[in-house]
Amino acid sequence: MRRKRNHRRMHLSFIKHICFVGLGIMLSFQVMAQQDSVSSELSLEAFLEIVNENHPIAIQSELQLLKGKAQVTQARGGFDPKANMKWKEKYFSETQYYSLKDVYLKVPTWFGIEAKAGYEENDGYYLNPENSTSDAGLLYGGVSLPIGKGLFIDKRRAELRQAQIYQQSTEAERQIMLNELNYEAGKAYLDWFLAYHTMLVYEEGVDLVAERLNAVKESVRYGDKPAIDTLEASIQLQNRKLSYEQAKLEYQNSSALLSIYMWADGVVPLEVDANTTPLSLDHFAPIPVDQNLYSQLDNLLNTHPQLRQYEFKIADLGVEQRLKRESLKPTVNLNYYALTKSTTEDFMGSYNMNNYKWGLDFEFPLFLRKERGALQLNSLKIREAELSLTQKSAQVVYKANTALNTWDNVYGQTQIYERTVRDYNQLVLGEKQKYNSGESSLFLVNYREVSYINARIKFIELLAKNHKAKLGAEYALALID
Repeated sequence: MRRKRNHRRMHLSFIKHICFVGLGIMLSFQVMAQQDSVSSELSLEAFLEIVNENHPIAIQSELQLLKGKAQVTQARGGFDPKANMKWKEKYFSETQYYSLKDVYLKVPTWFGIEAKAGYEENDGYYLNPENSTSDAGLLYGGVSLPIGKGLFIDKRRAELRQAQIYQQSTEAERQIMLNELNYEAGKAYLDWFLAYHTMLVYEEGVDLVAERLNAVKESVRYGDKPAIDTLEASIQLQNRKLSYEQAKLEYQNSSALLSIYMWADGVVPLEVDANTTPLSLDHFAPIPVDQNLYSQLDNLLNTHPQLRQYEFKIADLGVEQRLKRESLKPTVNLNYYALTKSTTEDFMGSYNMNNYKWGLDFEFPLFLRKERGALQLNSLKIREAELSLTQKSAQVVYKANTALNTWDNVYGQTQIYERTVRDYNQLVLGEKQKYNSGESSLFLVNYREVSYINARIKFIELLAKNHKAKLGAEYALALID
C-alpha cells in the first residue's frame, strides 16, 4: 500500500510539474506575442535627429564647410615658394654654341613683393656676353617690387580674400540647407501624424457603427426597433468604411513620404516600420508662442543666413572692385638683384655692392576702356546685390512676423476647439441615451456621431497645424539647425 501511495504521489508531482512548465511556456509565448504587437512611438524630435544624422542633404551640408576650407587652402597656394630651373644647350657641327643654366627660388609675399634667389652658370663658344659667368657660376638674390598696379592689392591677394569670404559663407549655406531640410521633414512628420490619428478616428467610428448594427438587429428581432433601422445602420457602416479606407490610403502615402527622409549613413534608404507610430494625442499638446522669439526680430537682419549670403556676395564683389580699381594704375615693377661669385672659400668676401642688376617694367594702356568698363560693370553688380539685400531683408522680416502671428492665432483656435470637441461628445452621449429610451432616432444618433467625428478630426488638424506653425516660425527665423 505504501508503495502504491508513493507511486501515486510521484505521479501527481510529475503531472503538476508538467502543467507548471506548460503554463510557463504558454505565458512566455503570450508575452513575446504582446511584445511583437506593441508599437513604438516616434516623436518629432527623435525623427529630426535621425534626419540630421543620416540624410544625404545633412551630410552634404557638412561638406560645405570642407569646401570652404579647401578653397582657402587652394588660394594660399598662390603664396607658396616655387623652385624653378631653366637649362638650355645648343650644339651644331660638333661645337657647343651655348649652355645656359639657371636654378632659382621665388617667394611671393602678402605685400606684393616677390623675393628671388638663384644660381646661374653659362658658357659656350657663341655665348652672348651679357650671359657670361665665372667658371664657378654666379649667385644672385633680390626682389621685384610693384610700385604702381599691384602695390595695394593684386590677383593673388584678392583670390585669398575671396576664398576666406567664401569659407565664411559656407557656414551660412550649411545652415540654410539644414533649415530647409528640417522644415520639410518636420512637415512630413506632422502630415503622417495627422493621417494616422485621422485613420484611428474613422476606425473607431466603424467599430461603433458595427456594434450598433448588431444591437439594432437584436432589437428588431425582439420587436423593440423598426426594421428600417437595420438598413439605416447598414448604410452608416458602409459610409464609415469608405471614409476609413480613404484615411488609410492617406496614412500609407504619408508613411511613404516620411520614409524619404529616413536613411542609414546617407547611403541606404529606410522605410517606416509597420509597428512605428507617431506620438499619441495625450503626448502631443498644443504649443503656445515663445515670446522670446519676438525679441529676435530686431537682430534678424544680422543673423539670418540668407541675408548673410547676400552680405558675403557684396563683400566678394567689394574685393573684386578694389582689384579692378587697382587696374586703372600703370604697371611699374622695380627689380633689383645683388650678384656675387659662387665660391665656398669666402662668400661674404667675394660680395661687392657694385655687382648687381636692376630693371624697371612699365606698361599703361592709353584709353583704359577695358579697365573702366570692367570697373563700371562690377559697380552695377554691387548695386544690384545691395538692392536684392534690401528687398530680401523686408521679405525675411515680414515672413518671420507672419509666422509668429500664425502660430499664436492657431494656438488660440486649438484651445477653443478642444472645448468644442468635449461639447460634441456630450451631445453624442445624450442623443444615445434618448435613442435607447425611445425618444430619438437612429438618424439623429448618427448625425451627432458624425459631427463629433468631424470635430475630433478638425481638432487633430488644428493640433498638427499648431505644430506646423511653430515649425514655420522657427524656419522663418532660421532656428532649425
